Amino acid sequence: MTRIPSAQEGPPDAELHLDIGAPDVLERMIELFGRHGDIYRVAMPARRSHAYVIHNPDDVKRVLVANHRNYTKGVDRDRIKVLLGLGIMTSEGELWQKQRRMMQPLFHRRVVTQFARVISEANDRLIAQWEGKAARGEVLNITEEMSELTLEIVLRSIFGGDTDQVSEAFAVVTREPARNLEFVYRFRALGKLVAKLIHQRRKQQHEHFDYLAMLMQARDKDSGSDMSERQLIDEVMTLVVAGHETTASVLNWVWYLLSQHPQVEARLCTELAAHAHQAPPTLAQMEALAYTQQVLNETMRLYPPGWLLSRRTIGPDVLAGYEIAAGADVLLPLYLLHRHPRYWKDPDGFEPDRFSPEREAERPRFAFVPFAAGPRHCIGETLALYEMLMHVHKVVPRFTLTLVPEGKIELDAQINLRARRPLRMVLTRR
Repeated sequence: MTRIPSAQEGPPDAELHLDIGAPDVLERMIELFGRHGDIYRVAMPARRSHAYVIHNPDDVKRVLVANHRNYTKGVDRDRIKVLLGLGIMTSEGELWQKQRRMMQPLFHRRVVTQFARVISEANDRLIAQWEGKAARGEVLNITEEMSELTLEIVLRSIFGGDTDQVSEAFAVVTREPARNLEFVYRFRALGKLVAKLIHQRRKQQHEHFDYLAMLMQARDKDSGSDMSERQLIDEVMTLVVAGHETTASVLNWVWYLLSQHPQVEARLCTELAAHAHQAPPTLAQMEALAYTQQVLNETMRLYPPGWLLSRRTIGPDVLAGYEIAAGADVLLPLYLLHRHPRYWKDPDGFEPDRFSPEREAERPRFAFVPFAAGPRHCIGETLALYEMLMHVHKVVPRFTLTLVPEGKIELDAQINLRARRPLRMVLTRR
């Protein structure tokens, strides 16, 4: 590995540069990892700064867990804040600590499992639609289908019985794939609808069981204060985007990978057939699907939705033996961490058995962090897994999807990792 100059030894090498917003940023990072290994420093001309890129699980653990108090959110925060305001994904310091304390109980297992009917019924509606499409021999845009399904679930989880008032307006999330300034403007304007619902509920005083109601009822345990209207809106908008796009991305890749690996699909169907449930299955029942969880984990290893994490040092630190100055950006490309050849045999292959209990000890704990780790790990992890497990459980045994060959599948590494073009598939009833 080329020695990295310490922060006291001048500017980064001129040849190493990176533009986080560039269409080819992932390809560039793959190239740099191949040349420079586990840690290297790059100039980011657009920010007039430099960043350290790390791929070693020990350094990932230090940044996210062991020394997390020395790090704030990094360059990705600046991009996401424009879209989501100061929700739990972008807030810092005391505001973040207060919001995290107030919101953490909302995602406890006891609460998450109460959304079983919402998730189940959305998949039942999808199944009914697919029955008709299969009979007509239609080709599915599976990327769009998964986006619409997960948006419906997240909207019904947040707005409950009031979903019909907002669903058409929030459809912009699925209909506009670009995440440009025009989308930001249209999405932020939806905050007015959320404010209208908040005012309506405060006047009516009806009981609701959904995330908007829980957010409105949440109180800080120290001060007893509730969330301001602005904070409520930012948290709702954060839940819509985070709860929709990441889950949709994983399910999109699940269907793609199953279409390419019939032996995995067959084994998956065998497990699912042995765990059929008539009533909406509980979270515990879904977690009992061991091989299904392995399939999901292997999908998230290959295609982590949040493919790049970023942090910024508050004070100096040492990573991989190199001095990192205060105020430096640190990038954690999960896409490359999850395919690191030192920790993953045949890193580009699809092999769910990597996640079998007997093989978990083969690699460091922090070689796989699809939901991040430490205090800022994804607050909705349990809900997202429940949603994905139930979709696979209910839908995969009923249908086979065959990819329509349309050339090489290219990755679009924006805030989330997506296919550059939608995946189209032939739908067949099993």
